[in-house]
Amino acid sequence: MGEMGDDAVAGPGPALRILVDADACPVKDEIYRVAARHGAPCFVVANSFIRTPRDQQVTFIRVGDGFDAADNWIADRSGPGAVVVTADVPLASRCVAAGAVVLGPDGRGFTENSVGMALAMRNLMQDLREAGAVTGGPRPFSARDRSAFLSALDLAIVRLKRSGFAP
Repeated sequence: MGEMGDDAVAGPGPALRILVDADACPVKDEIYRVAARHGAPCFVVANSFIRTPRDQQVTFIRVGDGFDAADNWIADRSGPGAVVVTADVPLASRCVAAGAVVLGPDGRGFTENSVGMALAMRNLMQDLREAGAVTGGPRPFSARDRSAFLSALDLAIVRLKRSGFAP
């Protein structure tokens, strides 16, 4: 739709919505397709401009350059009825605590149980890197990851709709 400011969404509410941590998200096109199919509003949040489709469902939110500005915007608006798409484990933790459904770009869901383990692993790997250990990076994103994400996002939206959340 276009670039919007911080006031584009008043805050968490009963409506179904998709919040995307967009800076490094490899599944934006898939999110747009699922949002259109379900009529779900989608908020694409980033520090710099990202091209989005001209679609009333999709709103681009450009936040400031401050540390965690995009994460804070998303976390402040997550909660029941929200599907948050992020690979950022600390952001996922905040959104799960707020009651949102949180999905990684590979389709894996973050839950109260899994996010603690993911945070611990993230911190361990960071400590190893700081100590000079060679830890390698994440495995390449695959077509299988993309397919798993599409299924997980569609299922999350269907479940929210069945629970009474409407776009």
